[in-house]
Formats: sequence, C-alpha cells, structure tokens
Amino acid sequence: MASRGPDGIGEWFSPDGRVALGSRRLSIIDLSEAGLQPMTNEDGSIQLVFNGEIYNYKALRNKLIDKGHSFRSHSDSEVLVHLYEDRGEEMVHELRGMFAFALWDANKKTMMLARDPYGIKPLYYADDGWSVRVASQVKALLAGGGVSQLPEPAGIVGFYLSGSVPEPFTSYQEIRAVPAGSIVRVDRNGASAPRNYFSIAKVFRDARETTSLSAGELNRVAHDAVLDSVRHHLVSDVPVSAFLSAGIDSGTVVGLACEAGAQNLQTVTLSFGEYEGTHDDEAPLARQVAEAYGTNHRTRLLGETEFQAELPKILSVMDQPSIDGINTYFTSKAAAELGVKVALSGLGGDELFCGYPSFRDLPRWTRSLSVAGRIPGAGRLARGVISSLMPRGGSPKLAGMVEYGATYPGAYLLKRGLFMPWELSELLGEEMSREGLRRLQPLRMIEAAMKPDPGSPYSRVATLEASLYMRNQLLRDTDWASMAHSIEVRVPLVDAFLLKALAPALLSHRGRIGKSVLARIPSKPLPQAVTGREKTGFTVPLNHWIERNGSLDVWRRIPTLARPGTHWSRRWAYASVALS
Repeated sequence: MASRGPDGIGEWFSPDGRVALGSRRLSIIDLSEAGLQPMTNEDGSIQLVFNGEIYNYKALRNKLIDKGHSFRSHSDSEVLVHLYEDRGEEMVHELRGMFAFALWDANKKTMMLARDPYGIKPLYYADDGWSVRVASQVKALLAGGGVSQLPEPAGIVGFYLSGSVPEPFTSYQEIRAVPAGSIVRVDRNGASAPRNYFSIAKVFRDARETTSLSAGELNRVAHDAVLDSVRHHLVSDVPVSAFLSAGIDSGTVVGLACEAGAQNLQTVTLSFGEYEGTHDDEAPLARQVAEAYGTNHRTRLLGETEFQAELPKILSVMDQPSIDGINTYFTSKAAAELGVKVALSGLGGDELFCGYPSFRDLPRWTRSLSVAGRIPGAGRLARGVISSLMPRGGSPKLAGMVEYGATYPGAYLLKRGLFMPWELSELLGEEMSREGLRRLQPLRMIEAAMKPDPGSPYSRVATLEASLYMRNQLLRDTDWASMAHSIEVRVPLVDAFLLKALAPALLSHRGRIGKSVLARIPSKPLPQAVTGREKTGFTVPLNHWIERNGSLDVWRRIPTLARPGTHWSRRWAYASVALS
C-alpha cells in the first residue's frame, strides 16, 4: 500500500485492542501535520481513515462551523468526522467527491464503511466470523495472512466474461467489494449486508424531461453543469495536471480547466513509435489541443522494451486481473516523472454523451430480435446451427445473437463480452465454469444494474455502461494504475451531482445528442481536427508486441495465444491471470 500514500503513515488502536485503523497518506489537501490520519473528533470517540477527496469540503466545513463545530485542520477528512457527528450515516448524501472510508464510532461500537456513488475509489472487506478486515486493495487483505485464498468461481468466470472481476465479487471467496454507492455497518455481529444509498438507474428514472431544448439552450445547460464539475475537481493544495489524448473528452476537460482558472496546466500524452504517422497516433492532435489552450505539454514515448521491463510490476500492482489499464499505468508513470500528484481525466464522457456503439446497437438488437427471442428453444437451436456452420476463428457472439440479443441484459453481455458463457468450460473446466455461472448469474447481475428501470433506451444503455463497464473496468483500472505511481486521478465527468444536473436535458433529447455537444462545451472551442476525428479509443500496441515477442514464457505456455487472429484482449486475459 506504500505507493498509495508515500507522504506519511498513521495508526490508531482502541484501548481494548479490538479495533485498529491504519492509513498511508498522499498529501493533497492541507499538507500540514494536522491533516494526518486517522482523523478524530475532540474527545476521540470517532476515528476515521479515508481515501479520496471531498470537493465541496469547504462549503460543508462552513456550514458545520455555523452549527458550532470546531476544527483544528483545513483537511477534508476532518469535515467527514464532524459531518458524521451532525448527520450520522446520512452524511453520504452531502458529499461531492470520490471516497472510500472506515469510520469507528466508539459510543455506538460500530464501524461505518462507505464508498462513493460511482465507485471511483475501491474498498474491500473480509469477514471470517471472527474478525472483519478492510482495505483499499485485495492484495493488502491477503498480505496479512488471515484471509482465506480460496478462489471465487463467480469472480473468475466474471473476469473471463467481461475482462474484469465484477463487484461485489473478487477473485477470492472471503473478500468482497463494498458496492459503489453503498454503506456497510460493522458491529459485534460482523459486517451487515450493504445498504445502497445511490443508484444511477434511479437518477435517470426520477429525472423529469424538460421541454425540448434548442441547441443553444442545451449547450448552455451542458456548459454550466460540466464547468461546475471541473471547477470542483480543481480543488487542491498542490498543482493539478491533466491526461490529454486526441479525444473530445480529455480535450473538453482541459479546455474547461483553463476556463475555470487553472494556471500553467501541465498536460501529459502517451505516444508509441509503432503508431507514428498513422490514425492511431494521438500525439499530434493532443499537441494541437495543448497549444490551443496554452498548457505546459509533455509527450512521453513508450516502446516495447520499456513495456516488457515494466510488465512484472504492472501485474504485481494490478490487484485483480484485468485486460485494461496499461495506458493509464504508463501515462501516470510519465506524470510522476514530472512531479505530478493530481491529474484530471476525461473518463466518463462516453457513458454520458453516447460515445459507444452500444447506444446504437443494443436498442436495435432488442427491437429486431424481440419476436425470435420469445420462441422457446429458438435461441439455443440457432446457436448450435450457426456454430456448426461457422468457419474457424468466427465470432461466437454471432452464434449467440438470437439467444441473447432480444433483451438488454443479453444484448449487453454480447456487446461487452470477452468470452461467451458456452466457451468457459473449455477455458476453465466444466466444474469451475458451471459453479461460477451459478454463483454469478451474469444476466441477473446485468439486469439488477437497470433496477429500477431507467426508462428510455438511452438511459438503459447509459446506466449499464456506467454501472458495469466503467465501474468494474475503467475506474478500477484507473485507480490501481495511477496509485502505482502515487498519482491521484480525478474524473470530472463521473460525478453524481453532474449526472443529476444533466439527466433532464439528456433525456429531453432522448440520447440523440452525441459527443458533439461535449465538444462544444468549452467557451474556446476544441480544434476542428479533434472534433471531426473518428473515435478510436486510446490504445496500446499490445497485440503487435505479443506477436513480435517470443521471450515471454507465458505466450508460449498458453496454446490459445498462438491461434491466428486471436484478439489481443483475449490474449491479455490469459496472460494477466497466468502471470499475476
């Protein structure tokens, strides 16, 4: 855990020895010794360890002072302590930020575990019936030696289905994630079932569609809401920088950060020699954006030799298996080399502004296959016939289209799936795949993310992408990959207050707004070369390096990796498990 907090360490033990709290510090707000954790109230009855940032802590602090609370620091962690005194567990509804914390209340003999609405910051716990252990990393819990390492079939199957381990599962039966937007209470009886306090689906369901907005009105609403979020995410006592690609999301965040008053903003871009001169080379366009907004820009070149040298560390800090995160790892490394501690990211723009093909494909599939999907046995029969006729190397998703494509959960599994359920027995063995699917119930898990029903096709897809792919893959990978270099990444487009402000406007256009609205938000427009560029996503030439490299033992040990046409994500799925 040292890289998560290299600036200090703190510990607290209860007088009876039954409760202990420990913290590693990454100093960002109130750099003085007064900001050290564990943080306590005046009489020591409340103790807190906290990971993350509360962006509206100053406003909350002023309200608490007006109510008679006294502060000895200017930290956001002390605000949490007094806010709990004032509102108890309902405090979470006041917090704008990313957070995971454990708060011990000595008077009630209870510990409150809480995680932010989107699950930006991780929080894991293990309850063996005797002790409850909590940490920001799965591997930190394992390091203590008191947690069983019995594998969790649901976590393993979930990883091969989607490329990440779906919460609340982990790779281990005894370790669970505190779900995003949830509270877990721990007392003498152990850990309670998680209590949800925030739901993306519910925000969309409850949002009232405004009257149809003109293009100018929509731009104004979006500009004000996103600028407000970016301004909150700039709160810091150390300089804030930004990750910059050739995409609209990161460019918009950079433009708004400058509009909000960020001075001498440091921006960082990752580039690859293999991409030079091709459409995948993001460095030239990122440089144009940096020049447009006058940032202090740095482009960092990553080559295969450095990647191979860093690979053991990447897999060591990965915490849980993943097919992603490599780009954030090396961008964070580049930022750390410049002395950066805090960086803004454009993550989340695709989920809000229809940036994925899923916004088009899922509604189309469910409409066109609705009749065939209701015929008993038709889906499985179609899969068998298509599979038998399919040439070697054909997509298994095509075979499952009739069986799965008629419903949103099934269509989402097809769209985001890495491997299909019927492929798992060959990969994992019959027993592991059967038990994992039984425990995970993937279609029910996906359906649960859409409860209550968000309503429109747009809001259903937006809810699925934010609750599953973004949460289990993008946010988790961003956390471990950046924390490996002691970098705090902030995501202004992933913000519960922003979602509530934007949802009515987004619903009034029924999701037909696209990324062009996001691109028009900055008062000083993004370069046309960026806004007119076809979306590609930020990629790493991993498959190229795998194809060319014969020195890594894992590529030779796993026969599937040698199959012609095997997609890099499937190869990396095998490798991340085998090597970690």
